[in-house]
Amino acid sequence: MKLPRILALLAGVLAVYLVAPFVAGLGQLGQADWAGVDTGGLAQASIVSVTSATLATALVALGGIPLGYVLARRPGRGMALLGFVVQLPLALPPLASGVLLLFLLGYASPLGRLTGGALTDSFIGIVLAEAFVAAPFLIIAARSAFASVDPVLEDVAATLGHRPWAVFRRVSLGLAAPGIWAGLLLTWLRAFGEFGATVMVAYHPYSLPVYTYVAFGSQGLPAMLPILLPTILLAIVVMAASLRGEAPQRPRPFQAHALPLPPPGPIPGRVAPAQTLAFTFQRRQDGFVLDVAWRTPARRLCILGASGSGKSATLRLIAGVDQADRAALSLGSTDLTALPPYQRAIAYVPQNYGLLPHLSVDRQIRFAVDCDPARAPYWMQRLGLDGLGHRIPAELSLGQQQRVALARALSRRSRLLLLDEPFSALDAPLRARLRADMVALQAEIDATTILVTHDPAEAILLADEVLLLEDGHVLQSGPIEAVFQRPASEATARLLGAEAVAVGQAVAPDRIDIGGVILDVAGPDLAVGPIGWAVRPGSIRLGQGHPATVLRADPPRAGQRRLMVQIGTAILPAIADAGCDAALGPCHISIDPAAFQIWPATTTARNPA
Repeated sequence: MKLPRILALLAGVLAVYLVAPFVAGLGQLGQADWAGVDTGGLAQASIVSVTSATLATALVALGGIPLGYVLARRPGRGMALLGFVVQLPLALPPLASGVLLLFLLGYASPLGRLTGGALTDSFIGIVLAEAFVAAPFLIIAARSAFASVDPVLEDVAATLGHRPWAVFRRVSLGLAAPGIWAGLLLTWLRAFGEFGATVMVAYHPYSLPVYTYVAFGSQGLPAMLPILLPTILLAIVVMAASLRGEAPQRPRPFQAHALPLPPPGPIPGRVAPAQTLAFTFQRRQDGFVLDVAWRTPARRLCILGASGSGKSATLRLIAGVDQADRAALSLGSTDLTALPPYQRAIAYVPQNYGLLPHLSVDRQIRFAVDCDPARAPYWMQRLGLDGLGHRIPAELSLGQQQRVALARALSRRSRLLLLDEPFSALDAPLRARLRADMVALQAEIDATTILVTHDPAEAILLADEVLLLEDGHVLQSGPIEAVFQRPASEATARLLGAEAVAVGQAVAPDRIDIGGVILDVAGPDLAVGPIGWAVRPGSIRLGQGHPATVLRADPPRAGQRRLMVQIGTAILPAIADAGCDAALGPCHISIDPAAFQIWPATTTARNPA
């Protein structure tokens, strides 16, 4: 993209201004008083500044990095106020900072009397003054660096068995390191060049800025260039250190499609058979109330609901990365309620897969504390990841990233596998392929799987039992087929994919009347009385069966034709083959009895189709 002229002009003006003083200084090399320089005094001042800046930076790092992390991870007014206060030294004139420090450290202060005045007019005083004025640079840099680290990565590391300190060291600090390193360099440079606060707190021994000020007052401008030379050289060295590092690598080419699964084989160290899962969670946060409970012995489970219904929140509570106001969680005879996430031995795959961007595929899969050395290579081969072990996540397709996250989860001896919308970021063909692969994997593993999704097709394919959520509350739960055939309400039916709903009358345990037309239905027995109902469009066939009327026939698309047909008092969508003679007017249709969804008619609108 071509750079706008005004931007180039403004950038050039500032760049020239910043370079100009150095050029002007070079022009004075011949006029400098090289002979009049006190080499010993200059060397001593340089040592004082380098040493004090290094100690001040270390002192700031000891508390500044944790403070940056706390400010980034603990929202609230108190933290916002603290973040404002610790940045105030940036806004204060350096002399004002020195005066404030004298109130704290001076001879007349409690600390000053306690230490006998050792905190001022001493090397310790220089370090403390430099730490005060330079600390905000590291705190701001660390806060920004930690804020850029996705908290989900920390959550995933915790579920992989890492304790809080290990999570901070191996994930948070590892990912924030470039920003923190830049903050440390800025902190050192600010401490090295500090004059105002230093001259107020500790005039002696001379630091390099104070020595420069004294020399200027006694010798004038000709002596300045030789004295400034060590300062400029040291600054150049430190700035050069900030630029070191490897050049960014170009991602290697990768295939965007799913890799075929190898034939099934024996799984090393299979876990124990699935046991009854039971949980109760109540949580109120930011006006949203979550109140869910479920008890089921099934091995393939699904939590289904629209966005914002509390699906992912429930999964995070099961994983232990969030806390509920009231909670109970057990798997078989094991009570997990009070256990932290690193002790629950639960495999958790979040929506974005939670891959650590700085680790290769090999290290990702072996990142769990309890990774089984025999299972890791097995699942890499089983999921088609051979040859990708050296790549980082940025060099993988979405499908490959999903497989790495699954391999990492399956390489542990866990009895519960949590999958949060694992296919939501994938395109339709890849999503269909990986769904089929997941069915094969579920048949191989003994762990209970809980899938969170908003897609009824995924629930039907990958779950034996389903929990339906809406606005944080349970609508219905039970075996997937029973819930589909007998939803508790119209809202539940629509959540399960009902496109058009109608009303009718149950006239027998397995028959309904929809305006004079009697239809057979499958599923649990019906109680005689008014009902609401829906049917999948693909289950309606033209050509034989009950009399009906074609009201609309759309043009053929992708080998199919969408119709609107009336049967009895109901108007329903239907799908026919593109070559089907679907003329408007009378026809006959048949409906698969197992395709009906039927519920009590108390809240059902009359045929909104």
